[in-house]
Amino acid sequence: MAAPQDGPWLDDAAGRLIRPYTVSNGRTRPTATLDLLSQVMATGAIPQTHLGPEHSQALGLCKGPTSVAEISAHLRLPAVVTKVLLSDLVDCGAVTARAPRFHHTPTDRSLLEAVLDGLRRRL
Repeated sequence: MAAPQDGPWLDDAAGRLIRPYTVSNGRTRPTATLDLLSQVMATGAIPQTHLGPEHSQALGLCKGPTSVAEISAHLRLPAVVTKVLLSDLVDCGAVTARAPRFHHTPTDRSLLEAVLDGLRRRL
């Protein structure tokens, strides 16, 4: 028997009753460039186009900066489907997306030495 929920249709035994790609209307390529670590945040603008319930759920998860991976996990959708939903929200101005920041020198010797010094002081 289907469990009553506000989210996607779920069955206790079978799981999701709607195929993930129907959520994105069969689209598999987002229009915005999004990485799993991209930070997405709501702008406060109300979308002028009709969006599905999954769009609304995703928008609700973006009150503060949230990664695409985290939103995907909360929605229980594949990452590529989540990226399509989020890119729809970016396109209509409801959210902004910021690429993850990577340090160009992740093995900076002075940083590693400072960490090592801190660890030694604690011992």
